[in-house]
Amino acid sequence: MSKSDLFNTAMMTYKQLEALYWIAQLGGFALAARKLHTTQSAISKRVHELEQAFDTALFDRSQRTAKLTEKGEEMFMLARKLLRERDAAVEQFGKPEVIERRLRIGVTELTAMTWLPRLVGLVREHYPKVTLEPDVDGSLPLRDKLLADALDVIIVPDAFTDSRLSTQPVGQVESAWMCRPGLVPTPPRGRPVRLHDLAAHRMLVQGSASGTGRLYDAWLRERGVELGDTLVVSNLIALAGLTVSGLGVSYLPRHCLAPLVAAGMLAEIEVQPPLPPVPYVALARGDQRSALVGSVIMLAQSCCDFTRVFQVGVERAGA
Repeated sequence: MSKSDLFNTAMMTYKQLEALYWIAQLGGFALAARKLHTTQSAISKRVHELEQAFDTALFDRSQRTAKLTEKGEEMFMLARKLLRERDAAVEQFGKPEVIERRLRIGVTELTAMTWLPRLVGLVREHYPKVTLEPDVDGSLPLRDKLLADALDVIIVPDAFTDSRLSTQPVGQVESAWMCRPGLVPTPPRGRPVRLHDLAAHRMLVQGSASGTGRLYDAWLRERGVELGDTLVVSNLIALAGLTVSGLGVSYLPRHCLAPLVAAGMLAEIEVQPPLPPVPYVALARGDQRSALVGSVIMLAQSCCDFTRVFQVGVERAGA
């Protein structure tokens, strides 16, 4: 880089870098404008200023989509690095109440329908200027988005081993086999159902995109259990609904669905051996240290509770 380039680098603004970064990330000027809460003309102006400062085109105008030129790709990498360093400096030296940034957090459907509202409340209480951007998806897609730098942290079942990711335990889910009442006959003298006998029924499972599905698939294989008639259902609400409908047997979160058992819509099956609990962890990229992410993980640990649906408020677990 020449002295002239160094001078021009010093003249760049974070607003210009944010514009370039989000255009490239989202694939368009209008989407970047919406993300940054400004107008498309303002975004175009910031990019034009960058191109004038370096006397080079950063986007290929011959394309119908916002495609970076080779120099634009270099600038994108620089923008990502500088924006991360800015955020880290703000987190390290700024007071929590003045930290202003977006935090992209990925969660599973079960987290979203139980304790995510409590976590949102705690983040708002401790970091009022931080904007949470939740992404609710399966564990595998969330892991891939984290590695692609599309998310800052994810909270998922502990189903992945990846040296690129740092792992912090958050909590665990107690699961149970469930079905429509009467679908699975009760053995004589109240004995538990054998796992191999249960597997003879049609099984509703979550599949490989689900962390819970991956963990329980491995657990069943370790016990030599092969499932015959299976139906893969990726959506937890749909899975519960199909189980209530009597279409098969499934593993479901015990405590948060207890009201359906009490109402006679579901029956819990006593099985030997019982299902192990599913541990949940917070995953972040090991090459991206963030005090804010660390603090949010601690808040998640303090309020993680899979026993009740749609929890609200900022009270701590056990308070």
